[in-house]
Amino acid sequence: MSTSTIRSTIRTQQGVTITSLVIVLVVAIFVALLGFKLIPPYIEYRAMKGAIQAIARERQTATVNDIRRAYESRQAIDDFQSVKAADLDISKQGNTVVIAFAYRKEVALFGNIGLYIDFVATSQE
Repeated sequence: MSTSTIRSTIRTQQGVTITSLVIVLVVAIFVALLGFKLIPPYIEYRAMKGAIQAIARERQTATVNDIRRAYESRQAIDDFQSVKAADLDISKQGNTVVIAFAYRKEVALFGNIGLYIDFVATSQE
């Protein structure tokens, strides 16, 4: 058998090694775990931000107490707990009602490792 015949009969195998597959899986699992921990606080923030924006649009002539009651109603329906009605900063700029809040959420990631996320929203955005 000649060398060219041997070379043509030996084919190189292509594919993923088990080591690279394990590395890809570990990275994918890590990203998925981070997502499972970080997405719920962000969803809650978006719900609260939507609530204050809707209340500010609907209640331009309302009193501060009316705005707080409207927020409490939306809070009971949408089930967000990070910001209470008493924590809202309600002001008036010209003829526009501005409602704002700011809070810090601590998310436990793994063991004693956690993450702080600062959320700030205003009804003018």
